[in-house]
Amino acid sequence: MSQSTSRTLTDARTWSLQGVAVLGTGSYAPSLVVTNHDLARTHGFDHDWIVNRTGIYERRFAAPDQATSDLCVIAAQRCLEAAGVAPSEVDLLVLGTFTPDFSFPSTACIVQDRMKLVCPAFDLQAACAGFVYALATAAQFVAAGTSKRALVIGGDTNSRIINPNDPRSFPLFGDGAGAVLLGPGDPDQGMLACQLGSDGAGGPLLDRPACGSRNPPTPEELAAGRHYLHMDGRAVFKWAVRVLTDSALDVLKHAQVNVDQVAWFVPHQANVRILNSASDVLGFPREKVFKNLDRYGNTSAGSVALAWDELVRGPGLQRGDLALISGFGAGLNWGTFLWRW
Repeated sequence: MSQSTSRTLTDARTWSLQGVAVLGTGSYAPSLVVTNHDLARTHGFDHDWIVNRTGIYERRFAAPDQATSDLCVIAAQRCLEAAGVAPSEVDLLVLGTFTPDFSFPSTACIVQDRMKLVCPAFDLQAACAGFVYALATAAQFVAAGTSKRALVIGGDTNSRIINPNDPRSFPLFGDGAGAVLLGPGDPDQGMLACQLGSDGAGGPLLDRPACGSRNPPTPEELAAGRHYLHMDGRAVFKWAVRVLTDSALDVLKHAQVNVDQVAWFVPHQANVRILNSASDVLGFPREKVFKNLDRYGNTSAGSVALAWDELVRGPGLQRGDLALISGFGAGLNWGTFLWRW
C-alpha cells in the first residue's frame, strides 16, 4: 500500500477553477447528543481513551425515523435561506454520501423531490472526501456556465453502519450534514488550487465488506458483523497525516500562497491528533485550524460541509479570505483545495 500511495500522491494533478462563489451555507446535526459518558454506561467504552486518542467528547445520532436524506434536506433548506435563494432557482444538486437511504433511488433524487427542485440530481460516493469531490464537480458546472445555482450537500448517517462492539471505531463517528450553494463569482473567487486523488490499493484499510454485490447481506455475513464498517486505525492514521500534509503543500505551492496568507484551515474532522500533526508540519497555528469534532465526531461526507458552515456563521470569512479545505478517507480518496472567498 505504501508504494502505491507514494506513486499516487506524486502523480496527483493540481489545477485551478475560479469564477465560482459560495452564495450560502447550511448544516444540520440530529438533536440526540451521545456523550462519551453515555457510551461508557451503555457499551463500557473508556471516556479518557476516547478523548486522548481522538479529541471527541460527544457525537450526534439520528433518531430511528431519520435517514441521510432527512439530515440533508434540513441542511439544504438552511443553506438556501442563508443565500436568499428560492428552491425554484436551484438548477443542479450533487450529494456526497456513503450511507444513502437506499441503494437506489439515489439520496439526491429523494432530496430533490422533497425540496421540489427542478434540476438534475445525483449522488457521489467518495466516503469522507465525498463533499470535496461533490463540490469540485458542481464547481465545474458553474465555471462552464451550465449551472447558475448549484446545491452541494455532504451527509452521512454513520450510526447505522458502525459496530457497537468495536470500542476503537464506534466512538469515532456521528451523524450530520452540510450544504453549500455555488454560483458564478468574480474572476478571482473560487478554487485557486485543487487536488483530487485516489489510491484503491488502500481500500481494505477502511471498508464495509458486506451488503454490496460482491458479498450480499446473507445471514452468515450479518452474523459475522461484516455489514459494519471495518478500519485498520493505525494504518489509516499514518496515511491520513501524510496525505493531508502532502496534498496541502501541493495546493499551496500551485497557488503560490504561504501558510501565513491563509485565514483558516478546515480539514476533515476525523481525529484531533491527525489535525494537530498535519497543522504542525504545515506550520499552521492551531488556533487557525477549525475544529468541531469534539462535539460531532467524524460525520464522514458531512464533516467538511458542517465545519465550513459553522466557520461562516461563527468566526466568519471576509471577501478575499483564503480557506484551505481538505477531505480524506475510504477509497482511499482525498481532496484538498484553496478557496478564495
